[in-house]
Amino acid sequence: MHTRKFRRIIPAIVGVLLTTWIAVALQQARKVDDNALKNSGKANNGDWLTYGLNQQEQRYSLLKEIDTTNVSRLGLAWTYEIGQGGGNQEATPLVSNGVLYSVTQWSVAFAVDAKTGKELWRYDPKVDRAVTQPKICCGNVVRGLAIYGNKIFVPVMDGRLAAVDATTGKEVWSVQTTPLDQSYTVTMAPRVAKGKVFIGNAGGEYPVRGFVSAYDTDTGKLVWRFYTVPGDPKKGFESKAMEAAAKTWSGEWYKFGGGGTVWDGMTYDPDSNQLFFGTGNGGPWPSEYRQSRGLDNLYVCSIIAVNADTGEYKWHYQTVPEDSWDFDSVQQLTLADIRINGQARKVIMQANKSGFFLVLDRITGKIISGEPFAQVNWANGIDLKTGRPRINPEAFYNKTQSIAVSPSAGGAHNWAPMSFNPVTNLMYIPITASGSMSYRLPDTFTYNPAGQNMGVNFGFGGGGGAGGRGGPAAPAAGRGGPPAGAIADPGAAIGAGQITPAAPPLPPAAGATPAAGAAPVLPMIGPKDKDGNFYTGQWLIAIDPSTQQIKWRVQGGGNVGGTLTTAGNLVFQSLANGRLLAYKADNGDKLFETSTNQTAGQGPPITFMVDGKQYIAVAGGSGPRGGGFGGPPPAAGAAPAAGAAPAGPPPVLPRVYVYTLDGKAANPTPVSAAAPAGPGGFGGPGGPGGPPPAPPAPAGRGQ
Repeated sequence: MHTRKFRRIIPAIVGVLLTTWIAVALQQARKVDDNALKNSGKANNGDWLTYGLNQQEQRYSLLKEIDTTNVSRLGLAWTYEIGQGGGNQEATPLVSNGVLYSVTQWSVAFAVDAKTGKELWRYDPKVDRAVTQPKICCGNVVRGLAIYGNKIFVPVMDGRLAAVDATTGKEVWSVQTTPLDQSYTVTMAPRVAKGKVFIGNAGGEYPVRGFVSAYDTDTGKLVWRFYTVPGDPKKGFESKAMEAAAKTWSGEWYKFGGGGTVWDGMTYDPDSNQLFFGTGNGGPWPSEYRQSRGLDNLYVCSIIAVNADTGEYKWHYQTVPEDSWDFDSVQQLTLADIRINGQARKVIMQANKSGFFLVLDRITGKIISGEPFAQVNWANGIDLKTGRPRINPEAFYNKTQSIAVSPSAGGAHNWAPMSFNPVTNLMYIPITASGSMSYRLPDTFTYNPAGQNMGVNFGFGGGGGAGGRGGPAAPAAGRGGPPAGAIADPGAAIGAGQITPAAPPLPPAAGATPAAGAAPVLPMIGPKDKDGNFYTGQWLIAIDPSTQQIKWRVQGGGNVGGTLTTAGNLVFQSLANGRLLAYKADNGDKLFETSTNQTAGQGPPITFMVDGKQYIAVAGGSGPRGGGFGGPPPAAGAAPAAGAAPAGPPPVLPRVYVYTLDGKAANPTPVSAAAPAGPGGFGGPGGPGGPPPAPPAPAGRGQ
């Protein structure tokens, strides 16, 4: 009798144990450790585990089910409505074990089944929007997440960093990374290595001091912090690096914050255990108002390497000494091992906002090469012996003359991701080849401790508070002013793509005498076409970093969207206007084009594999905007203001769009009759799935 019962119990026990073992195995499979991150993009497992796919931030995938022979068969597999929007979808999604994770406006994170698009969870950190809105410089955006162990790390716009359970979306811990009484925001994607999560911040137009922090992934405890500019010398220096940097400033710069925020580019090198990051503009913009004319102002507009364990300074390379033009150096930092002049070199590369493509030795920080990839007139080249750009003295503007500088503050390349293919040895970069902004010092400058302090009068006029550019107050949103949700400051509006930067001024005719009192026209350098003319407009270019040669280019680039390259000899590009294109990686032949039917706010593309099928994913759409100085969009159901224009059709909300071979899903996003669908690569009529192309959306300044 007992034997029979025992025989019946054994299968039940085995079943329970087996179920438990499977559950534990699945839980362990979800965890992402240092080995998984080190091999991300190298082992062909189909996941996308970190912002740049691999720790080198190359955005190169080994997946090749989709290749040059069949990419034209791409069709929609599924879409997922992200939320209400309020800005561009700049986030790079992550994919791990069949789950796609991403984040949207106001730092709302979500997880969906990567095969079907079914929502698994949403996490809302409940940002106090009324308090945070005035602190947002350049658009309500966020660029991504990080994954480590079984946690998803969420950057929160109000300065927090949150860790949530990857399976449930429940908050595990949350920490405030920035001072609550200052105008910091957080928009960058965190990076993770060796049990630490790294995060910077934005806000360089406000009186803030940039820094990078490392937190323990298990507890959220601060491990180390590295400041990018020195503070008040009377209070002592946090490190020898800050003591050295203080010698490149003068006066009472620290009262203005100094800037140097870290709001995008960051890369970890597991071989050298170095963390690299780029720093933003000085604050205020002109060195004159930082009381530091003629000084470098370290470490603004620099690429910095620190020990990832301790935050100890290792080296720096300053891309723009004494920056006065908002040439942040926070653009993507990509690592690679390449051959230059017959020698194997370990390099770090950046397509800098200032218009130079930089190749540095990532062990020493010494520059190897730097050449312009767009029109540049603030400098006439880079001295490779000293590593310093040769800045045109006339580029430093004053109170009497407005100087037109190229590139504009939007940059020749900004946050939109580039990608590097080690097989073709080409970097694929979306750029703005021509752009210009005129700068003049205001007659008076009054420091505003609670607002922006750009300290510039822009050539195209516009508003700005007395503590901003020194001009008259900006008109209120509404009649005669910017629309609700618009960004009032012209410099910031260029950053968010709401104003198109001016074209560079034409040089005087040969032998012509400049008009009396005319501002100097700075000499231009940069790539030229076969007829000897500078390239203009927006392009996707393919640069060989070993030689600095541009091997091919196609129309359609700018500072929104981004690129991805794969072992299928493909380059995928998303454009600001909602289009997705594919080119041959080796020669730029266009093979595919479609439209999401969104007209703005496109994010960068990624690829992943689930159950042996490869997918391409991209998010797009802005919905009703509300991330600047115009205030948030009206609440749902709110009555229109007196005298307001009649309401139009409901806004098209942002979505994630996922494509696969022979996908047949219907696109729920309607085609807009006035859709500014952008260039189809080489120009000409649009491709399948959307309206005919038109000029792309303007470049963005970022932050």
